[in-house]
Amino acid sequence: MERLQQIEEIFHEALQRDPAARDAYLRQVCAGDADLQREVSSLLSHHDERSGAESWAASAALQLIDAPALEPGQFLGPYRIDSFLAAGGMGEVYRATDTRLHREVAIKVCSGRFSDRFEQESRVIASLNHPHICQIYDVGPNYLVMEIVEGQTLADRILQGAIPLDEALATARQIADALEAAHEKGRVHRDLKPANVKITPEGVVKLLDFGLAKALDDDTPQSDASNSPTLALSATRPGMILGTASYMSPEQARGAAVDKRADIWAFGCVLYEMLAGKQAFRGESTSDILAAVLRSEPDWNTLPKGIPPRICKLLRRCLERDCKQRLRDIGEARIAIEAREEEQQRPAAATPVWPWAAALAIAVSIAALGWWRATRPEPMHPPVRLSVQPSPEADIEIEHLGTFPALSPDGMRLAFAVRGADGTRRVATRRLDQNEVLTLAGSEGAVRPTFSPDGEWIAFNSNLKLRKISVHGGLPQVLCDMLTAGFGGSWAEEGNIIAPLGVATGLSRIPSAGGAPTPVTTLKREQNELAHRWPQVLPEQQAILFSVYYTDRTYDDSDIDVLWLKTGQRKRIYHGGFFGRYLPGGYFAFIHQNTLFAARFDVRRMSLESAPRPVIESIANSYDGGGSFAFSRDGTAIYLSGSEETKRSIFWLDNSGKLQPLHTEPGIYGFPRLSPDGARLAFSMENSHGGLDIWVDDLGRATTSRLTFLPGRNNVGAWSPDGKDIVFISASAESRGVYAIRADGSGEPRPLIGGGKRTVSTFSPDGRRLAGFEPNETGGVDIWTAPVERERDRLRMGQPEIFVPSAGVIKLSPRFSIDGHWLAYQSNESGRNEIYVRPFPGPAGVRQISTGGGIHPMWSHDGRELFFVALDNRIMVVDYSTAGGAFVFGRPRVWAETRMLNLGSPPVSVLDLSPDGKRFAVILYADGTAEPKSITHLTFLTNFFDEVKQRLR
Repeated sequence: MERLQQIEEIFHEALQRDPAARDAYLRQVCAGDADLQREVSSLLSHHDERSGAESWAASAALQLIDAPALEPGQFLGPYRIDSFLAAGGMGEVYRATDTRLHREVAIKVCSGRFSDRFEQESRVIASLNHPHICQIYDVGPNYLVMEIVEGQTLADRILQGAIPLDEALATARQIADALEAAHEKGRVHRDLKPANVKITPEGVVKLLDFGLAKALDDDTPQSDASNSPTLALSATRPGMILGTASYMSPEQARGAAVDKRADIWAFGCVLYEMLAGKQAFRGESTSDILAAVLRSEPDWNTLPKGIPPRICKLLRRCLERDCKQRLRDIGEARIAIEAREEEQQRPAAATPVWPWAAALAIAVSIAALGWWRATRPEPMHPPVRLSVQPSPEADIEIEHLGTFPALSPDGMRLAFAVRGADGTRRVATRRLDQNEVLTLAGSEGAVRPTFSPDGEWIAFNSNLKLRKISVHGGLPQVLCDMLTAGFGGSWAEEGNIIAPLGVATGLSRIPSAGGAPTPVTTLKREQNELAHRWPQVLPEQQAILFSVYYTDRTYDDSDIDVLWLKTGQRKRIYHGGFFGRYLPGGYFAFIHQNTLFAARFDVRRMSLESAPRPVIESIANSYDGGGSFAFSRDGTAIYLSGSEETKRSIFWLDNSGKLQPLHTEPGIYGFPRLSPDGARLAFSMENSHGGLDIWVDDLGRATTSRLTFLPGRNNVGAWSPDGKDIVFISASAESRGVYAIRADGSGEPRPLIGGGKRTVSTFSPDGRRLAGFEPNETGGVDIWTAPVERERDRLRMGQPEIFVPSAGVIKLSPRFSIDGHWLAYQSNESGRNEIYVRPFPGPAGVRQISTGGGIHPMWSHDGRELFFVALDNRIMVVDYSTAGGAFVFGRPRVWAETRMLNLGSPPVSVLDLSPDGKRFAVILYADGTAEPKSITHLTFLTNFFDEVKQRLR
């Protein structure tokens, strides 16, 4: 209590002093006790926003004293605490280091445990990727991990006095820019105030705690308003208040439901306070402040003289008490501020001159007119965004296989994939000045079309072959064999196509007239490079841009390199993005977290000349690391908005085609695996960083728990036969390898074998052997097995051994039979994926089970049936017997007409068989279908290069 009394005494004494004298006073009385000065300063920083400051100070100070403090060196999950930063209504804030990604972060630690709803809201908030919004990186049981933002808060800046007009408007414009981006995604801040606005030393604004007020709603019981930076609870329940009194809109103060207009009101309050140096609505108590919000006008006379009428009008419209009369969109505020800034940048009107001077000026101007015309900058054309229907008759598909349209070099023609009435995908083309769509016969199974430099040919992948076809139709020509459905290609002027031939390979040069491919790039396997994809040929430089993907990183953490074809020299252009593209005019673009960034680029030196800035936000997610974006030489760009992204759910499916919801919350799911007793379901779910976490559903209790907290992508491999452990694969720089974790969530993940690129698929029935697959040096994929034993209730894995070697052939998804004497797997050795069975551990004797293609073999527990997914995505079943040690099987038949999702190459598992063999747990789109969702509209952006130039000024 002595500490509390000391804090209160210093706090009350500091209140008697003006802001300029407070710092000197605190330095004097708190000399040698930095913690004491920090605690008092934290109270003072909130004082002007609070009512009942003394009682609030006492309770907040008590909270600071009683709260369990973290010491430097302690860990919260993978985060090492470095130092204390501040205390607030949610708890304490610390500077920390993410030991996995080696970056500094800020962590807000709360005394209570977060609810599932808070975690869900936080994931949504984390999707607001914007340069002026503080990014949420992770959510722990009782802590938030965020981007660390250096600098002072806007509240601190206002304590120094009213902010000059130009500085205030620059800050307001950045706030409006952030709110506009959030409002476009349907997100509302709900607690905008100076204390939630950080300003870096470079003058960059960052909005803090975006939407956390809503996320905290109902999470923590609050008996009084002092416990939180917000006054009360719910934005949706009548009669309850959410926000901070001085910045609360009238509808918030009345407890009504709020929308983006509440943020616009708060924006007006903040802009007023920056200009006036005082709050727009003040009072001795909370009731007085709310009364002022509901009934009074701000004191407009407090604003300094000389504020432009445009800005005065903007303020009044933001602070219209009737929300129906208030400014409708925060974008209008941004436009008004930018218009004022442009006026300031225009040269002032010339002062009167003597006639002879004017004549001289005219003569000089006439003489220089030709030079001016030759050297003046090209006029900037405003971009025009058009929502265009690609085809009146056919829709483009969104698929993992990557059927995003190609745009011809002259910007006049689209090439895209359509699915016909027979369910087959083909290439279609359309000139943008015509309505006719031409479907190209002979292009069955096509993905990722690519135009030739003259726009007269289209290259595409189908049935593991690279082909080309004329845009006017005709017979396609086979150029070469492929080991994958395709990860992008680029057609060079001299007639070669640069493309990857396999899932885990470098790039190759393929003659466009046909012929043997030759390697162009080689994977640096010692650096865990997985693949080189999405090349772009730079003809004038005889160089190639390409994306480098790693076994231990997410797509967002990939690299973009350049290779000079003549010398073979390779150089890193950028780390932390994918789908790199050179844009004419000297710009470089790439995708990171569904946003297209651009930077100025010296193409001769192959180096960036400016920091990347966002150009197009909310580009649709691409599950194969490609980009839903294309452009032409004339500056036209097309992209697919992220709003088109489709979510999935998990269902039970029986052989009649009946679906029953199993896990209905929409998300990006993969790798479902049922426990041996069928009581639990493990699956991987994509998080806000593009990684995958493993979750487990307890089907009997209808509860879901998160099992892994490792970085990167964590894929479910297999349950141990006793149901105690789950073996999984983790892909990150720090934790790459095969792991085991207790299925009940107790204990930490334990590495079974580190490094490498191994994927685990199955346990032998006795639990003594694991099997999986891994890429080899030939571009193929081998199947391996390894011994496993349980030691002190922990699994231990021996050295893996290659069981089915593959020279340039891809073998995937091994599964042990129920008696452990057979191994089923898929292989493309015949030119397409088929299901094979061979005895285990031998002798050799391979049987091809499927006849029309197949993936994902699964054995029934009764030892009589083998299931797989056909190439038309239906579940097939084969009866078999093993009498006398021979494997005897029947003809494959359709088990259910319902089609499964096809999530690309290598195929992602989307189903698992229940132990009783009567139903499957299947991942489908949230509407219960597997049909690829069609793109009914694309966004066309004209004058795209001018837009990039404008953003990078």
